[in-house]
Amino acid sequence: MFADRYIQNNIVSPPFIREEVLPSLSMVVVIPCLNEPEIIRTLESLWACEPIDSFCEVIVTVNDSENSSPQIKEFNELTYTQLLEWKRLNDRNNLVLYPIYAPSIQAKFAGAGMARKIGMDEAVRRLNTVNKPDGVIISTDSDCLFSGNYLQRIENVFTSDKICFAATINFRHRFEEMDDPRQETGIRLYEDYLHYYKQALDFTGFPHSIYTIGSAFAVRAEAYVKQGGMNRRQAGEDFYFLHKLTNLGQLAEITDAFVYPSGRISDRVPFGTGAAMTKWMNFTDDLAQTYRFDAFLDLKQFFDKVNEFSKVNTTRYTEILSSLPHTIQEYLTSVSFEEKLAEINRNSSTLESFRKRFFQAFDAFQVLKFLNQVHEQHYSTQSLQEAIAQLSKHEKVRK
Repeated sequence: MFADRYIQNNIVSPPFIREEVLPSLSMVVVIPCLNEPEIIRTLESLWACEPIDSFCEVIVTVNDSENSSPQIKEFNELTYTQLLEWKRLNDRNNLVLYPIYAPSIQAKFAGAGMARKIGMDEAVRRLNTVNKPDGVIISTDSDCLFSGNYLQRIENVFTSDKICFAATINFRHRFEEMDDPRQETGIRLYEDYLHYYKQALDFTGFPHSIYTIGSAFAVRAEAYVKQGGMNRRQAGEDFYFLHKLTNLGQLAEITDAFVYPSGRISDRVPFGTGAAMTKWMNFTDDLAQTYRFDAFLDLKQFFDKVNEFSKVNTTRYTEILSSLPHTIQEYLTSVSFEEKLAEINRNSSTLESFRKRFFQAFDAFQVLKFLNQVHEQHYSTQSLQEAIAQLSKHEKVRK
């Protein structure tokens, strides 16, 4: 089976689900759930989606840490019991709920990444049983709602395009549910920032600009296994996993179906939507400020010259480097990029393979490191709305 080795080497727990896997299984929705009061509402929204032809399982991973409070553990136990009853009343012929309970996870591993990994690994185990490497694992969260066409569009995209190995899904936070004007302003700013960052990377010519939202992506089981599965990071697991997937090629974007996450505050993880909202509500972070657009203009000049770095010698490298903005020069020097470039060239026989290796070396993590470094040393932050306006102006000029 396609995932035998992955299961043997990467999964330490025995199967959570004992029920037989039907040969028709082709989609699995995975939902981590920790101390979550909205999980039933999330399931109701999922069950209200337009009918699909595929057989789909929904795995809800109720989880807590060994350090979780007695109140959280008690709430989780109650949630698990409620989910079992909900399953009894709502399972359908081709849409079946499987609640699983992973209590008292080691504190050093407990978190969003581990919870997502447990569920996605269980999905792989189920799909492997019936040898479905092209089966689709859908990742979302326990405080999300969905557009009516959510499951149908995911099914259609992966069925019609056999080459598609992963896809991100459109999203919009539920502004209309917020009574606190500051909270609503904050989540609107945060969502604007997510769009600005992704579109600014598009503008630079970076080939792997994607939304990295854990509640809004889907991946084929075989691709999940090839990239080593979900990581156990306590936060940012989605960013690292999805950008790792870009090594396999371009992710699809499903723009005409939506996930509707909550915009509530949360102290569960150190960054992401919940953490950003907590800092905003506590007046410790200003979501109205963002990376200066000038930094993306610098990146664009660098990425425009990527092809010129192919087969260069030291002299030519120095010439190209000196033509770039000083911010880029400083950063490339600080990360010894000339040495990395030499290795890329040694292992690239064509321009196409060179570009692929180039952007594997100067990947989304390097972009983020550059942006942070340049704002520490050269640029101040900028008004988000002003940065968006600049981006829009430059995009119109380019067209």
